[in-house]
Amino acid sequence: MSLAFCGTENNSAAYNVDGGVLNNGCFLDALNVVPHVFLLFITFPILFIGWGSQSSKVHIHHSTWLHFPGHNLRWILTFVLLFVLVCEIAEGIVSDGFSQSLHLHLYMPAALAFMAGVTSIVYYHNIETSNFPKLLSALLIYWVLAFTMKTIKFAKYTEHGIGLRQLRYCITGLLVLLYGLLLAVEINVILGRRYMCFADPTEVKPPEDLQDLGVRFLQPFVNLLSKSTYWWMNKFITSAHKRPIDLKVIGKLPIAMRALTNYIKLRKEFEDQKRPQGTAPPGPKWIWQALRKAFGRPLILSIMLRVLADLLGFVGPLCISGIVHHISKDNRTIQQPMKLLGIYFISSKEFLENAYVLAVLLFFALLLQRTFLQASYYAAIETGINLRGAIQTKIYNKIMRMCTSNMSMGELTVAQICNLVAIDTNQLMWFFFLCPNLWAMPIQIIVGVILLYYLLGVSALIGASVIAVLAPVQYFVATKLSHTQKTTLEYSGERLKKTNELLRGVKLLKLYAWENIFRDSVEETRGRELSSLRAFAIYTSISMFMNAAIPIAAVLTTFVVHVHISEDGDLSPAVAFASLSLFHILVTPLFLLSSVVRSTVKALSSSESLPSSSFLSRCLQPLKVVNRKRPARDDWNNFSPRGDQEADGVSQGVDQDTCIKITAGYFTWTDGPATLCNVDIKVPFGKLTMIVGQVGCGKSSLLLAALGEMQRVSGTVMWNRWVSCFTSSLLEIPTPDRDAAGDGTRGPVAYASQKPWLLNATIVENVTFEMPMIKSRYNAVIEACSLQPDIDILPQGDQTEVGERGIILSGGQKQRISVARALYQQTNVVFLDDPFSALDIHLSDHLMQDGILKMLREEKRTVVLVTHKLQYLPHADWIIAMKEGTIQTEGTLKDIQKSEPELFEQWKTLMHRQDQEFQTETVTETMTDLERKNLRRAMYSREAAKTEEDEEEESMESEDDDNLSQVMRQRATIPWRSCGAYLSSAGPLLLSLLLLSQLLKHSLMVAIDYWLARWTSHVISAKADAVSSANCVSACLQDCSFSHAWYLSVFSVLCCLGIVLCLATSVAVEWTGLAAAKELHHGLLNKIILAPMRLFETTPLGSILNRFSTDTNTIDQHIPTTLECLSRSTLLCVSAMAVISYVTPVFLIALLPLAVTCYFIQKYFRVASRDLQQLEDSTQLPLLSHFSETVEGLPTIRALRYEPRFRHRLLQFTDANNIASLFLTAANRWLEVRMEYIGACVVLVAAVASISSSLYNQLSPGLVGLGLTYALMVSNYMNWMVRNLADMEVQLGAVKRINGLLRTEAENYEGLLTVSQVPDGWPRHGEIKIQNLSVRYDASLKPVLKNVNAHVSPGQKVGICGRTGSGKSSFSLAFFRMVDMFEGRIVIDNIDISKLPLQTLRSRLSIILQDPILFSGTIRFNLDPEMKATDEMLWEALEIAQLKSVVKTLPGGLDAIVTEGGENFSQGQRQLFCLARAFVRKSSILIMDEATASIDMATESILQKVVMTAFADRTVVTIAHRVHTILNADLVIVMKRGIILEYDTPQALLASEDSVFASFVRADK
Repeated sequence: MSLAFCGTENNSAAYNVDGGVLNNGCFLDALNVVPHVFLLFITFPILFIGWGSQSSKVHIHHSTWLHFPGHNLRWILTFVLLFVLVCEIAEGIVSDGFSQSLHLHLYMPAALAFMAGVTSIVYYHNIETSNFPKLLSALLIYWVLAFTMKTIKFAKYTEHGIGLRQLRYCITGLLVLLYGLLLAVEINVILGRRYMCFADPTEVKPPEDLQDLGVRFLQPFVNLLSKSTYWWMNKFITSAHKRPIDLKVIGKLPIAMRALTNYIKLRKEFEDQKRPQGTAPPGPKWIWQALRKAFGRPLILSIMLRVLADLLGFVGPLCISGIVHHISKDNRTIQQPMKLLGIYFISSKEFLENAYVLAVLLFFALLLQRTFLQASYYAAIETGINLRGAIQTKIYNKIMRMCTSNMSMGELTVAQICNLVAIDTNQLMWFFFLCPNLWAMPIQIIVGVILLYYLLGVSALIGASVIAVLAPVQYFVATKLSHTQKTTLEYSGERLKKTNELLRGVKLLKLYAWENIFRDSVEETRGRELSSLRAFAIYTSISMFMNAAIPIAAVLTTFVVHVHISEDGDLSPAVAFASLSLFHILVTPLFLLSSVVRSTVKALSSSESLPSSSFLSRCLQPLKVVNRKRPARDDWNNFSPRGDQEADGVSQGVDQDTCIKITAGYFTWTDGPATLCNVDIKVPFGKLTMIVGQVGCGKSSLLLAALGEMQRVSGTVMWNRWVSCFTSSLLEIPTPDRDAAGDGTRGPVAYASQKPWLLNATIVENVTFEMPMIKSRYNAVIEACSLQPDIDILPQGDQTEVGERGIILSGGQKQRISVARALYQQTNVVFLDDPFSALDIHLSDHLMQDGILKMLREEKRTVVLVTHKLQYLPHADWIIAMKEGTIQTEGTLKDIQKSEPELFEQWKTLMHRQDQEFQTETVTETMTDLERKNLRRAMYSREAAKTEEDEEEESMESEDDDNLSQVMRQRATIPWRSCGAYLSSAGPLLLSLLLLSQLLKHSLMVAIDYWLARWTSHVISAKADAVSSANCVSACLQDCSFSHAWYLSVFSVLCCLGIVLCLATSVAVEWTGLAAAKELHHGLLNKIILAPMRLFETTPLGSILNRFSTDTNTIDQHIPTTLECLSRSTLLCVSAMAVISYVTPVFLIALLPLAVTCYFIQKYFRVASRDLQQLEDSTQLPLLSHFSETVEGLPTIRALRYEPRFRHRLLQFTDANNIASLFLTAANRWLEVRMEYIGACVVLVAAVASISSSLYNQLSPGLVGLGLTYALMVSNYMNWMVRNLADMEVQLGAVKRINGLLRTEAENYEGLLTVSQVPDGWPRHGEIKIQNLSVRYDASLKPVLKNVNAHVSPGQKVGICGRTGSGKSSFSLAFFRMVDMFEGRIVIDNIDISKLPLQTLRSRLSIILQDPILFSGTIRFNLDPEMKATDEMLWEALEIAQLKSVVKTLPGGLDAIVTEGGENFSQGQRQLFCLARAFVRKSSILIMDEATASIDMATESILQKVVMTAFADRTVVTIAHRVHTILNADLVIVMKRGIILEYDTPQALLASEDSVFASFVRADK
């Protein structure tokens, strides 16, 4: 057939121009080609030149993304224009199908217009990015021409009586409107930017964020196409393959999304609400109103997009119905179209009856629906994240101004605040995420039911009611699920507490051979947790089962009812498959409903808990609006620190020599009676003031009262004006403009609290504390606080992170760092609250002399020192003595000697006693040496482990130079091995059941739908036969009617089987998960408890605990559901592809490119998604710990006036967390949009292929319906498949980490002798022979004892001494085989201990460790966990340990509660309990490993007495901390560097002048 523009019919009226050229339809179309050709010719050269020059230029950063006026409107209009042009092309092709020759003019101009439309927007985008508006004149001319031509065509159509019934007339009218609007947009750009026809064009600068190269989150700035397809993310996601994503890569947040901006927005709404009434309306209603006003607009947009997307979702079923209906029509003849103006016209009804048109429409509807849906998700999530940032900032501001009494009185605990931040704000955020569902779901349900009714009549309503009836059941299951989750959490908490105790006391458990007792205790709690998890699994499987089974039940009910109700039983494929798709759509909102309702309830309760915690309900200080020209930091400095408490003024009346003066002060913590009464004191300027008094007399409270932390009932606190104005040259203190009542008048004060408070940062950061680093000053402070030896031990020196609350440091080290911070700050006033409490006498002296008397005095700083060390009183310039909350006296020491001679005498005797204590203290090993030694031991072994790792890494690098690429390859691969380990731990039976049930279930699903296709196709063919066969006369019509019974019964059986299998699979998945969880935890606990001590010394405790907490939780609760979702979506995808390929084999050709695209998309996405998920988790921890740190350190922060700095840090943490969340959201949308588009392509290919097969190869309509229904489902499942794959990968990390620990070698618990071969009472005598013993901590480390020989007779008391690191403790550990004895042997009572089973050996010896360890439980349990001893034995042990009287007074006696770590007893009492524990065991050998190191003199003398009397007949080996403790021993061993230096009685060694022992004792005098 030949081609011609106007067609080639001989009698063609197409070229007839008798009635004027413009009355010829073909000429009108030809005229319309002109503008498009013009645009293509003009713009192509400019585009090519532009692109060429741009590629040669350095890529300008996105600062050039400057949108012209009407930017979004232009994009929307262009998209609409392109869609209308596609319709015009389709209309032309369809109407051309009726004539013999091809009329190009019907669709060629539209095709050119389409090209021109695409070119116009590409051209516009390039001009916009290069910011050169003058070139837009080409578009102006184009819009004018296009508008004119279309208007002429439209006018001529109207003139010839062509009206709305003809589709082409409507399309032309629409095009006139669109071109007109685009012309208006173009004119608006001229008016806005004045680039032509005006003398002075407008200068416009890009937004400020874009000038900052650090902003990489570009969603708010890119054009509409890039916004909706997340095109700007391409580079970001592909680059994740080359290098991991971290905070540097993701950059900063745009200004509009920063926490500060959103906080200001929220505050403004709170303020506005308060203005009319003057006070804030109470309760959550007020909060909701403020939230709505601050964040409502984007949410409304999200809801609108969601509703649009949901309505477009119904196009799918309608198009399927239309296509199948069109195919199954027997008579495919369509009436001849009208011919006017020499060309054919068709109506829109005829147009929409064409199956191919419907296929294309379906494709576009899917694209649009998916784009709208993802845009709606994104808008809701972004709003939720912004809201979370604002509320967190608001809570933080409130904390900054909170009374310390709220904390100290337990009205608000740190845990509650963390809950507010972590849980309540997240629940409000989740509510915002799910909010669009609340509005869209009802609409979706109503429309769905109406359409079903239209298709199936009453039976549809019955089917829908099945879903509706089961929805409340679903809700009930969901509430049960959350309830069981809560109880599971409680059990998990209990198990973790026990595990934590077990890990902290693991050394003691091993030494006493109590591992199994504690393991069983953890296992018992785990058992309770598992039974709760079992309930959780049952409810989860019911929930999964209902999700899968309800649609089957609904479809079954509907079709059964439909066949029985309707007389002719009209069940065509069109109706059947359209309703099947509708049911699939309907089920989703009804299931989501339960989670949305639950989320709403949680959000409502969270919004109630916010005001009830008095956080948001009380007003904040006015806040200056952020100025976009200046960085946000300045604005923080203009916040008022706090105005909640009444403030203390500055008086001009204070004389120059007085720094602080309190007159008639009454102060209280709560509203009750005053804590401090009638306080009248003055603190002299530039002098050292000491505050002394008994414990609990209010010394610390006095300091806090002066700082304004306590509530002042009456009286005044005056600070000298000169102090207030004092600022050092280094410290910039914001002095806000405040009224005189404000507390901003006092200058900063360096305050070291009694309980040291540290940041989770390095030691340097803790000492300098936001101050510039001055090396000389820093070194002086470190020296004054004797911190250098401690720093030298740490692996990274002073760059070592101290962990949360300084977890890696001892009490004394924390205290000294806290004091060092106060010394380093350049404030004029220093408050030190009992800085010597955790320090020994030498350190106290050194700190007093170098730090306080030398450093602070030289700098003329005012020092207020609270202390119990009365020997320092002579150094004080001024003394304040307190008693029971009042001031007893104040003055210099001489004044007090005269005025209060009794008090002075009392002090004198105490001073004398403390000096004596100083003399008896040993010089060789102070408390801190000991701490250092512990630290060194831990760090040493940890370092050894590190060096091993480094060596491994180095060897890896040498093997493979391209190390990074190898790591990247590993990041890109899925951890199949971990997956295998997880599944295999569930056992072969469950695993095979799981696989079998899943495969069977999905095969049945396909069978059900296939049977439906066959059934409905037979209905149609039977009807056709009935009509065609002549012998079916109306009389015997009954015989010819189609019988549904056989088909219906098979269908029912298949459906019922399907429902049963749904139950089987959901139960199988959950049970597999449970079995795996049980097995993995059991294995892990056993491995850990039997692991050698070395594991605990080299692995941080936190990381082992994490395996038991987060990783176990992931395996318990998250992996099973992810696994179920993953297997379901994968199998659904596979079955859908198989069905489509079976229906139309041609589809396989298109499948290949689509599959390749999918593979690459998921490959890139998984890596980026995993990195972003980890980043989101890792940025949340610092945020939460910043909150808890701030709460604990409030007085210190406020004393230093550092609130602005801490607020600024909060903003950084919040923004870091929020940007990670936003990028993760954008990455998820990036994936989903791409997968949905691929899904739409699948639908298009499947539709076109099946329509063609049906028209030309007689494919049955039922199969066409089946293929299309499955194609529609594909895009959803592909999405879920990739998302679940990414989640699964992250979650399998937990299995991988646990497997790593499972590979730990256990200690060798077996011995050459069996338990029965060991004599019952062994060791009876306690004789010890050590022969040529060499010991090391690990095969890779050097020996710590070398060739040691010794002999201890039964009942001897042996003392071992030596400097730190001489091998004393290793000596004691060797008796218990806790270290590697690689040479020599220890023989106790003629048995070589290396031959004994480990459990037996350790259970027959006793040891008292240097750190007293008590477990939570009863006193009875702590003394005798094995429950072997009688009450009399326990009381006897307590009496020996001098604890009987203490325990007698406790409620419950032996069954009195011991809190975690024995916190309810003092350090000395704990050590005595350990002694009693050793006595209960009654073994003939006792080892005391520096047991008196951490206790006072009084307790030590008790211990010594007990050892001499109660243990008189036993062998005692004492490792000495104070040398005088072993002067009464029978034998002394002096060690040095792992060898025995001296070995004799103490008398003999003292007699020898040059013995090392003698020198030790001399030093001790």
